[in-house]
Amino acid sequence: MSKGTFDFDEQIDRKNTNSLKYDFAVHRGKPADILPLWVADMDFKVAGPILDAIIKRTQHGIFGYSEVQEDYFEAVKNWMEKKHDWTVERKWLVKTPGVVFALAMAVKAFTEPGDGVMIQQPVYYPFSEVIKDNDRKIVDNTLVLGADGVYRMDLEDFEKKAAGGQVKLFLLCNPHNPVGRVFHREELEKVGEICNRHNIIVVSDEIHQDFVYNGKHQVFANLTEELKNRTITCTAPSKTFNVAGLQVSNIFIPNTELRRKFKKQMAAAGYSQLNTLGLTACEAAYRYGEAWHQELIEYLKENLTFVRKYLEENLPEIRLIEPEGTYLVWLDFRKLSLTEEEREDLIVNKAGLWLDSGAIFGEAGEGFERVNIACPRSTLQLAFDKLRVAIADLKKI
Repeated sequence: MSKGTFDFDEQIDRKNTNSLKYDFAVHRGKPADILPLWVADMDFKVAGPILDAIIKRTQHGIFGYSEVQEDYFEAVKNWMEKKHDWTVERKWLVKTPGVVFALAMAVKAFTEPGDGVMIQQPVYYPFSEVIKDNDRKIVDNTLVLGADGVYRMDLEDFEKKAAGGQVKLFLLCNPHNPVGRVFHREELEKVGEICNRHNIIVVSDEIHQDFVYNGKHQVFANLTEELKNRTITCTAPSKTFNVAGLQVSNIFIPNTELRRKFKKQMAAAGYSQLNTLGLTACEAAYRYGEAWHQELIEYLKENLTFVRKYLEENLPEIRLIEPEGTYLVWLDFRKLSLTEEEREDLIVNKAGLWLDSGAIFGEAGEGFERVNIACPRSTLQLAFDKLRVAIADLKKI
């Protein structure tokens, strides 16, 4: 249980707050009383300094168009330097309402209809959506799950597909959602060499960069000067500090020409100033949220230990793909030998849980489920108890 300054064990009722996670089950075809562990936001109250900053700003009472001053950039810059050994420049920064929006802008800015965009499935499903919805072609460099339970890049396949001439853009997810890999420097360097050789622009989604359980996150753009000049780095306080609904992301584009093209697409989309309270929360989070974040990481590690032990002792049929980062765990249900429909029935109707089916992350995700463990321990206990009972009943049939 939580023993630090912050109470991550607190059960906070999120119903009737227009929460996508808690208030839209029926709208999405699920039972009203289902327990949700799907969408990637946390069930923890944000750090006090963030609330204080938002309250102070709201008390002013006027919410006109807003921009940021130097203090905002300094807070973001200092976080990146301290946590990720990356020194950013203000001119590189382009603010967007979210990383998925940034992915879509990059696809439109750096490719033409019919061009190939490389992804590594099973991967966060909006990667595929922004490619298909903009009439580009998905080129999948599928991650390979080894016998040791570790997903790795298939570099031979990556080289082959990159050399074909159709791939103009690579969407990298690191730390990887949903499989939890934190790619090592050597892996990223090899991918970077291929992208350099074949003139492929890289969009690196690093939104989960602050959730690494061992070692450090490697910023892709910080590998070499050449990669810095072909990379769009996507970051945000949304996952780290649980402020996704405030819609603010910080996108870093060192290359002047790439930045011009990206900003042109944003202008074409009609987007300019961001959410006032999002900007307020972001600055406060990066300036004053470190202590809260450090305790959060320790609590998530304990949650992960709980899941690992629970599966070993009660559900040996379900395999945990050991995450190196993120607060999402990737569970292998294939030993149950269920079809997609049968597994959905087991989880939703029998166990009363709302998880993310692996199939939505691509064909390579079939047979898996993604579970959000950023919740009080008691919620995890309840969820896995419900799953244990449902599987026990299944075995009796």
